[in-house]
Amino acid sequence: MFLLTSALLGVIYSPRLDAPPPRWVHFAHGLLLFLYQTFDAVDGKQARRTNSSSPLGELFDHGCDALACALESIAFGSTSMCGRDTFWFWVISAVPFYCATWEHYFTNTLILPAVNGPTEGLMLIYVCHFFTAIVGAEWWAQQFGKSVPFLSWVPFLNELPTSKVVLLLMIAFAVVPTVAFNVHNVYKVVQARKGSMLLALAMLYPFVVLLGGVLAWDYLSPSDIIRNYPHLVVLGTGLAFGFLVGRMILAHLCDEPKGLKTGMCMSLLYLPFAIANALTARLNDGIPLVDESLVLVGYCLFTVALYLHFATSVVHEITTALGIYCFRITRKEA
Repeated sequence: MFLLTSALLGVIYSPRLDAPPPRWVHFAHGLLLFLYQTFDAVDGKQARRTNSSSPLGELFDHGCDALACALESIAFGSTSMCGRDTFWFWVISAVPFYCATWEHYFTNTLILPAVNGPTEGLMLIYVCHFFTAIVGAEWWAQQFGKSVPFLSWVPFLNELPTSKVVLLLMIAFAVVPTVAFNVHNVYKVVQARKGSMLLALAMLYPFVVLLGGVLAWDYLSPSDIIRNYPHLVVLGTGLAFGFLVGRMILAHLCDEPKGLKTGMCMSLLYLPFAIANALTARLNDGIPLVDESLVLVGYCLFTVALYLHFATSVVHEITTALGIYCFRITRKEA
């Protein structure tokens, strides 16, 4: 709820995430993200204290975190005025998250490095929100050499917008090492069990196709969807991502056989229609068969329905099987 409010503020005051919102919005983004991080950190402690830990708790917690990648990317896009780069900020948060979930599936251990996203990463982001409330969003749009004068001597980077430099540095020093660490850990476990690494990598296939499909849609799009509707692209793709993560966590909880889960591919069903519609513009003087804003709204509605169906059905089945409640604690007999 905190991050949904934050994302809504970003979209209301900067629909294309490329205009400066009022400075109090940046402060609100930072405060709401801090509250999200705090609640995310204490829920497990509270569950153990009340003796109400369950597999549903793990699924619920990480399921919310998966959606948080999209919602916070929209909020950060509003703060840094990065427009279409908002999608890439979502990608660099989603890729390590998905790979960490994939690693957990094989190793049965959620291994976080000393400096990690859920703690230091989120702390850095809400500090950026508070900092932007002081200096203004324009700081992110100007050249890196002007924003950080003592690094103006750095070639190539000093002429790029500050937000783009931050994106490149995060990819180089955070995403690539983390993903390499995840793959190495899975490889060691697969080798020890004399399993197939190709079978393990097959579980990454739906996520890779999701990213590739959205980028293909944007490349063919006559209306440049990621630039003009970044919030809808990130929201729709973020919900599809949440479904993929939830399905993988469920497979882990139920100890399903390793390998590609065909049910995960349900999240990809809308993309062929969207890509085909964009292709019709090539045959019709740049005008697609269906207006792309409507196709994007349909994409979001499809992923919302898919995610809600998954969440409600899984919650119902787990609560029924374990004899627990979703939002209240069963009273213990004296």
